[in-house]
Amino acid sequence: MTRSSSKAFNAARILAARRASGEQGARLPEDCRPRSLDDAFDIQAEVTRHLSARIGAWKCALPLEGRLTAAPIYARTVHTDSPCAVFAHDGQVRVEPELAFILGRDLPARAAPYSLAEVDDAIVRTHIALELIDSRYTSAEAAQASFAEKLADGLVNQGLFLGPEVNAALSSAATDLPIRVRPASGAESLHEGHHPNGLPRSPLYWLVEFLRSRGQGLHAGQAVITGSYAGSFTLPLNEDIAIQYGELGTLSVHFTRLILGQFSEPSPQQ
Repeated sequence: MTRSSSKAFNAARILAARRASGEQGARLPEDCRPRSLDDAFDIQAEVTRHLSARIGAWKCALPLEGRLTAAPIYARTVHTDSPCAVFAHDGQVRVEPELAFILGRDLPARAAPYSLAEVDDAIVRTHIALELIDSRYTSAEAAQASFAEKLADGLVNQGLFLGPEVNAALSSAATDLPIRVRPASGAESLHEGHHPNGLPRSPLYWLVEFLRSRGQGLHAGQAVITGSYAGSFTLPLNEDIAIQYGELGTLSVHFTRLILGQFSEPSPQQ
């Protein structure tokens, strides 16, 4: 094992164990901390291998200077039914309201770039969704972590909740989307929703080409989320919640708590 692969292996062993248990901790040790975006993507891949996990979805956004946003979401953390069990803190779960594009066919790695029309043709459904947020670092440690460290950890993703299917044409043009949150026990709130990258499919087009350039692809059945319409906010556990996505539709969810540490540490894959 080379020094580079050993570094990714050791970092991934720590992050995979925390993903399995729901526990948070310190930043990665200096000797296995990612120093570049390539380091971070190597660690992401090793986390997937440690967990022996199938990728059920991806999160992405258009690149910014010094930042590339692409991270896998594991199939066992993609939920469609409620109650939905999550790792939570102080009786709250943090979420981000998004659109999820479901692929109906593979977009494998190949030599030639994909056209926008080819990517559009691969989308079989669009759903309103919630990205489920949690970090493997404590809040204080995450505040000190570099972007590469956060990228290695999957950019605070713990999973995805898929709501109802919505109109594909309307959703593909949904630059602005008011988000109305109605918890059963409290006052409703309204967020002036705006997609951070304008048209919500734009980051998906980028992700397809980014993965292709790395010899990777996307697969039929996977979902892709492309950015929150309202940043992140918390929702309470143990009550019914309705979230309206403009005129597209309403997502209903009831969150319950996963017990911290209830899963055993995954066995390192040699």
